[in-house]
Amino acid sequence: MKAIPPLKAAFIKAVFLLIIIVCMASCRKTNPIETTLKNEAFTKNEKEEIEAFFFIATANVSKTIISKSQIAQQKSSEIKIQELSKKIELTQSNLLEEVNKIANKKLIIITEINATHKRDLYDLIDVTDDAFKKAYLNSMSQSLNEQIDLFESISKETNDKTILKLVLQYLPGQYELLRETERINKEYI
Repeated sequence: MKAIPPLKAAFIKAVFLLIIIVCMASCRKTNPIETTLKNEAFTKNEKEEIEAFFFIATANVSKTIISKSQIAQQKSSEIKIQELSKKIELTQSNLLEEVNKIANKKLIIITEINATHKRDLYDLIDVTDDAFKKAYLNSMSQSLNEQIDLFESISKETNDKTILKLVLQYLPGQYELLRETERINKEYI
């Protein structure tokens, strides 16, 4: 057997070492398509965050409006206030049901995150009977305005057909309830 000259042996070792390094490096590389899919699965984009906020905020405002309406039905002896509060409660209950259905389909969990609404409820409960009508109507106008703002805001921020359909279905009714609330409020001035 012929001996390999030292220079040639060093060259073969270097090539062999280079092949090993290249193979190891290629084994560590990840598939860019796989990485992209993993990242998309676990990250939310800004649009999804805005939509999630809309569902949570709308549900919380609806729950608050329903509670205020129930308080009004219990505390007020005025027929106009009772009829208005029943109408508002029914509309808000339907809206809340729709919001929950859509949110569940989008895998959004609605939690109650806004404690300031609870303070509004306590304030409304604590109001004397004489001042209740005014307090309820002012509070309801504020809540309906808040909900209208949410609807208008999401309609500018999203192109999701389901959300836009929800907005088109309920926004005109919200304006109607707000006008009726303000009209009744002016009668008590």
